[in-house]
Amino acid sequence: MAKCTQPDSALQTWKLTLAYDGADFQGWQVQPGLPTIQGELQAALGRITGETPLPQGSGRTDAGVHALAQVASFALRAPIPPENLRQALNRTLPAAIRILETRTVRSTFHARHSAIAKTYEYRIFRGDDCPPFLARYVYACPWPLHLDALQACARLFKGEHDFQSFAATDPDLAHRSAAPTTNLVQDSEAPTALSSPESTVRTIFSSAWEQRLAEAGEILIYRVRGNGFLHHMVRNLVGTMLDVGRGHLALEEIPRILEARCRSAAGPTAPARGLFLHSVDYPPEHAAFDG
Repeated sequence: MAKCTQPDSALQTWKLTLAYDGADFQGWQVQPGLPTIQGELQAALGRITGETPLPQGSGRTDAGVHALAQVASFALRAPIPPENLRQALNRTLPAAIRILETRTVRSTFHARHSAIAKTYEYRIFRGDDCPPFLARYVYACPWPLHLDALQACARLFKGEHDFQSFAATDPDLAHRSAAPTTNLVQDSEAPTALSSPESTVRTIFSSAWEQRLAEAGEILIYRVRGNGFLHHMVRNLVGTMLDVGRGHLALEEIPRILEARCRSAAGPTAPARGLFLHSVDYPPEHAAFDG
């Protein structure tokens, strides 16, 4: 393919919104010899423009985690119209990755550093037999669950708390701390600009469950919005809430678990396949084109 790079062209900052089925990928972050979302996107940009910037995501989703509206940013010299770039990327990317929107933005925009809030969804199937076409996207829980207990538990997580009890140890933290700032890729459920990577304190703006009818059963959806999330935090919250919903853990234990600041005090980690990055919020000044 002909390269459209022009050496004298000024760099433009791009913001991409993309969706992906993460089941067959080893997460967002580039890993040698393994399929990743970031790696596929970088390779596709190279095929189209001749440039290979490393797209920076709003956060790193883990292997098997999906996204409804992940955000990535990078700089290009190629003078390509936004809609043309979107169409070209969707022609060359795997079918499991779709670009929803492309736009040029102010040079100060960064997909991770500029974010002010993120929303995640976790989906649970309730029924005797999970349909095969849902199995990659839900956690099938056949045991009885008390929705009132799940809701009450979810409400306890609203507000500012230290969520260390719900954070997994991040194996890549030491490596990323030593890396240049421009190449940092944060944890899955990563902290945003409002929370430092060293702190385990986060603010949760909303936290609730809802029910939806599904083929051969129903789907419970946990939706949580906050200013940042620790590694595996949403999946650990869900695993703990399921213990409450099953009656294996008393609701009154949640404050004690938060105060313990110890991962072993909380419940199990829910599987990756039920987790979706739902959306990322930015200040209004980052919503418009430069023109």
